[in-house]
Amino acid sequence: MRKTPRWAFWAVPLLLLFVWLGVGATLGPYAGRLGEVATNDQAAFLPRSAESTRVVDARKPFETSASVPAVLVWTADGERVTGAQQEAATRSVGALAGRPGIAATPSPALLSDDGQAVQAVVPLAPDLGKELPAVLDEVRQAAGQVPGTTLQIAGPAAAQADLLDAFGGIDGLLLGVALGAVLLILLLVYRSVLLPLVIIFSAVLALGLACAVVYALADRGAVRVDGQVQGILSILVIGAATDYALLLAARFREELAARGDRAGAALAAVRRSAGAVTASAATVALGLIALLASDLTNNRALGPVGAIGIACAALTALTFLPAALVLLGRAAYWPATPKPADATDDGHAVWRRIAGLIDRSPRRVWASSALMLLILAAFSPGLSSKGVPLDEIFVNDAPSVGAQQTLARHFPGGSGNPAVIITDAGRAAEVRAAAEGTDGVASVTAATSGGRPGAGEPLVVEGRTRLDATLDAAADSDAAKGTVQRLRERVHAVPGADALVGGYTAQQFDTQQTAARDRTVIAPIVLGIILLILVALLRSVLVPVLLVATVALNFLATLGVSALVFEHLLGFSGTDASVPLYGFVFLVALGVDYNIFLMSRVREESLSHGTREGVLRGLVTTGGVITSAGVVLAATFAALMVIPLAFLVQIAFIVAFGVLLDTLVVRSLLVPALVIDIGPRAWWPSALFRTGTGTGLRTVSVPQGR
Repeated sequence: MRKTPRWAFWAVPLLLLFVWLGVGATLGPYAGRLGEVATNDQAAFLPRSAESTRVVDARKPFETSASVPAVLVWTADGERVTGAQQEAATRSVGALAGRPGIAATPSPALLSDDGQAVQAVVPLAPDLGKELPAVLDEVRQAAGQVPGTTLQIAGPAAAQADLLDAFGGIDGLLLGVALGAVLLILLLVYRSVLLPLVIIFSAVLALGLACAVVYALADRGAVRVDGQVQGILSILVIGAATDYALLLAARFREELAARGDRAGAALAAVRRSAGAVTASAATVALGLIALLASDLTNNRALGPVGAIGIACAALTALTFLPAALVLLGRAAYWPATPKPADATDDGHAVWRRIAGLIDRSPRRVWASSALMLLILAAFSPGLSSKGVPLDEIFVNDAPSVGAQQTLARHFPGGSGNPAVIITDAGRAAEVRAAAEGTDGVASVTAATSGGRPGAGEPLVVEGRTRLDATLDAAADSDAAKGTVQRLRERVHAVPGADALVGGYTAQQFDTQQTAARDRTVIAPIVLGIILLILVALLRSVLVPVLLVATVALNFLATLGVSALVFEHLLGFSGTDASVPLYGFVFLVALGVDYNIFLMSRVREESLSHGTREGVLRGLVTTGGVITSAGVVLAATFAALMVIPLAFLVQIAFIVAFGVLLDTLVVRSLLVPALVIDIGPRAWWPSALFRTGTGTGLRTVSVPQGR
């Protein structure tokens, strides 16, 4: 056979490198442009089929102009607001009419029952986007000139402005923190200069490609992106790309030490890692795609966006990274240059000791590990997912939260966020009476042609009219949600009214109910997807079932710890309704990753050395790289805590802690000990089960002790 020309060994790596450098130069800037196509309009992320969502569309004809209300509240520096101060407040907001960003005439200032505060509603244009904070500053400056009072701004407009502030600079800040944490960990673990930089660059390329694809789809309306999805995408891609890169780089180092031929080592590394990387990526991507079964639009938005990110992470790990490693060779690991000893199965001393412990007492190891996880899981029912109160949405002291608390002290708790009732105009009087007779409803007013209560005749559009029911309790409280349930029961009972109840509280209640439904539907789908992928990869049934059961147990244990930490350390009274589902999808799918990395190597070793020795060799060989990958992924998700939103802080803790628990306990102790204790039967019905060594062509004696 003719010898392959030397230049051919370099052609493919160089071509791949140039292609990826072109991708980075062309598409890299899109990593900082997703904010251009992102929306933080919470109305766009409601349950699709919920009653409150139908009200969003049904109420539009009753709004003389689309608007987002800013609720202004003045409190007297003395004991009571004077008549002169109330008149001054009315004049100050009236002067705002017609200014840029003001959608309609503001309401007059209304005095509270205790006489200590007045409030007015200023309708703002709904399409202000990033200009919203500036418009609110103008409102604050104009309305804050009432002598002897303190002005605060609450309501949806103020909350949106605080969200914009929370997500401001998310691209640079989050990316910088995540990449900085990954780089530091890699430098400490691998004590190499070039390899961490190459891995970081690979992750950045993956993120740039993913953001460009998502940008193009979002710009055409094919997917939705908000600040939360944007942040999770960055973390997910960086974490996954780094994990896949670590697995391949470790295998390349091993092959390079054994072969000495960098091209051959790269081909062998890709060939022997591709199955695990592809299965891992498919597990996470399909788990995220399962979110399309959700009725919550923001869950559905994350599914395809996250799957695109995972696909890009796997693509860079299997193409760019091998090309870079071929070109760098041993220099990639400098000053820790690979030596022939690195190719042996001895591994690191720590993992040899762990393997020895498992080998001596496998049943005791898996039983004690499982017992610990079960004890932690027993606390999981204590995690409340009924939603986060308004004063806990932001981790820091957001101005809108303080303003809403002031509003609730002086006015009915639901002021500024009424329950909206859309009903048949001919039955409006009966519906109004039913609403006023509902326990927890403070008052009911009708939408009028003048745009304000009492400023004209009741407004009727196509035979329908609108009523606003102010609730006694704060709009985000459990009491208010209970009132909405009772309100719906009473107005639905009015014959021929075809009444619908929506508004902020109803949206929160419907979101909570839908999230509970999603968990019961999506969790089995995700587990089924993972099980099928594991069966295909490992060609076994029993081992995949054990792996799925262990990661599910790890998830419940993580929820148990989270319940204790959130309540007693972080002071959260509950979690966002979607947190348990997000935590499940991320933690179960990502947790299986490490078991895939481990068990694919165990199966490879078991084909030659038998199950028991194969488990020990697989654990020792992969122990260091998988632990490093787990620490890196935990650190990247922990970076989400830089965004001061309770939702992201909770997701960050659940995934970071759960990944560490999975890496250090489930993958290191529980799974290897279980497989050793079960023996070759664990591989049923594959050849490993029938022969004990897999091929049936040769028999290798299995050592009885170490």
